[in-house]
Amino acid sequence: MQTSKIGEKLASPVGPTVVPAPRAVPSRTGVAQALTVGVEEEFLLVDYRTRRVAARAPLVLSANAGKLPGLHPEITQFQVETTTTVCHTMEEVSRQLSTSRAKLASAVRQHGLRLAAVGAPVLGRAVPPPLTDNPRYHQMAAEYGAVTDGLSICGCHVHVGIPDQEAGIKASNHLRPWLPILLALSANSPFWEGRDTGYASWRYLVWARWPSAGPPPVFESPDQYEHAVRALLQAGAAMDRGMAYWDVRLSHRHPTIELRVCDVAATSEEAVLIAALARAMVATALADDRPPLPMPQHVLRAATWRAARDGLDGYCVNPVTGHTLPAPVLLKQLIGRVRPALEEAGDLDLVLDSAAELVAKGCGAHRQRKAYARTGKLTDVVDLLTAQTAGAADLV
Repeated sequence: MQTSKIGEKLASPVGPTVVPAPRAVPSRTGVAQALTVGVEEEFLLVDYRTRRVAARAPLVLSANAGKLPGLHPEITQFQVETTTTVCHTMEEVSRQLSTSRAKLASAVRQHGLRLAAVGAPVLGRAVPPPLTDNPRYHQMAAEYGAVTDGLSICGCHVHVGIPDQEAGIKASNHLRPWLPILLALSANSPFWEGRDTGYASWRYLVWARWPSAGPPPVFESPDQYEHAVRALLQAGAAMDRGMAYWDVRLSHRHPTIELRVCDVAATSEEAVLIAALARAMVATALADDRPPLPMPQHVLRAATWRAARDGLDGYCVNPVTGHTLPAPVLLKQLIGRVRPALEEAGDLDLVLDSAAELVAKGCGAHRQRKAYARTGKLTDVVDLLTAQTAGAADLV
């Protein structure tokens, strides 16, 4: 399959950096096409005039009950969540995400609000957060104290259908070394309550405070996975199975593996890129009979920290060599690694084009800082975010 002209930019060599070629991964015809995908996106509500976070989710939810399919409450009253249906193609994912964002953005404007796809609050006081009136959330606050101060953050979760738990464990083990580059490309939260944090994804650092969060261990079997979940419960590090907050986990409600490492994507196109890569990574893992790349837990934690700090502007740890290299180069390696699965699913051109555009324009954090540098006003950053969310921003 020929790639488009934009995709050729990513397919071509990136500077003088010399890196090992990714391992060739066998293709298994039909695997990528058969895997279903669902995407969950969390958004912040901001006041239309002040651009500060606004605790008005209950109003938005009640006013749109039954009108906007897939709209759900989140942990705080600053947030709402949308979910796609079970999708079989990226065209379905793209259509549903762009439509739901546009409709929800229009709906919240009727209440003097804007919808912001951003990982953390840019303006306004978010600590302590106003929790949604749900007994579980109040119990979390009672059990974990000030850790809940950081709950006003937004991620993008991708569910990929799996045939069974054993397949999910295999996929998790293969995905974990590549989590940092997925975080880097999605990084979209450099600001927090009016200041630059020095990180591209402050959301990830805030979320990492939870005792059950972070990269998953390597699991030898579904039984070992279940033992690890029970250990979290017995220690009180999780109140229930839904609080096994690993960056990749087996869903406790659906027959899926859930990728949770990413910030909410700045645009629907970037969310589709994440979903396409996630499905291709799972398909590649299921088709590969070799052991996953060995990345020790302490190295992986350091690599995710580095990705959260730098985003696509800096360096990531190469899972093959353990050395750092420019994030766009590692993204190119990842795409090369899962290329057979992308071709099977018909997603190769989409991924090459979207990734090349993202590298050229910068991740969400880069664009936020660029907007702030132009005028020194964080209100302009929020304006960019809300325009991007609704699909109306010029991102150049």
